[in-house]
Order: sequence, then structure tokens, then C-alpha cells
Amino acid sequence: QVQLVEFGGGSVQAGGSLRLSCVVTASGLSFDDFAMAWFRRAPGNEREGVSCINRSGDVTYYANSVQGRFTISRDNAKNTLYLQMNSLKPDDTAVYYCGLGDTCMTPYQGLGLVYQRNKWGQGTAVNVSL
Repeated sequence: QVQLVEFGGGSVQAGGSLRLSCVVTASGLSFDDFAMAWFRRAPGNEREGVSCINRSGDVTYYANSVQGRFTISRDNAKNTLYLQMNSLKPDDTAVYYCGLGDTCMTPYQGLGLVYQRNKWGQGTAVNVSL
């Protein structure tokens, strides 16, 4: 059973920063056997991939809209995934979710996870105002 808990969201003004965290509990599984990704769903929109990181943390992918502003990272010793978000824009307003899967799908492939293994959690809300 895989459980993911996201936290770290909040309300900030444009140009501000937030750091999201995702703690993974995976009974019988090892965190570093899986790729991890961040997704978001803005009001009225479908969920979209934001960033993905491979098992060892040395390969990352980003959506064009966040490239250069967001940084994904992971601490395999803590079973935790992070998303450092800088230079936030109102368009970044969304509920952010993390996911766990076998490998990353590149932005060309649709930016997400191959064989995602978790159900969606509650997510963490980010609100960016002017």
C-alpha cells in the first residue's frame, strides 16, 4: 500500500517562493525504486504534470511553464520528495499533488509517470496573488 502526503502550500504574492514536500509511506516497497513526480490542478483545468525525477535523483524533467523557476529534488533517506517554487506567478495557483511510479514520462511524452502506483491524495493548495 502506497500513501503520499503533500504539504507546504500556502498563499503568497507574485514573485514569492514556496517549498512543497511529499512524504511517502510504501509498505513493502522501497522509495528509491520509484520515480516521483509533481502534478497540479488549477481551478477549471485538468490535472497536469509539473515535474518528474528519476529514482536516483540525477535526471529531472519540467513543464515549459515552470522551467527555470521550479526545482524538483528527493531525499531517499527520508522518503521525501520536494518542489522548490521560486518566482511564483498567479498562473501557478493550483492544488499540487505528488505521484510515484516506475519511470518518468518526458515532456515530449506528456510529462508524468509510467505505471503510477498511488491514488491521488488531498494535495496541497498554492495560491499566488498579484
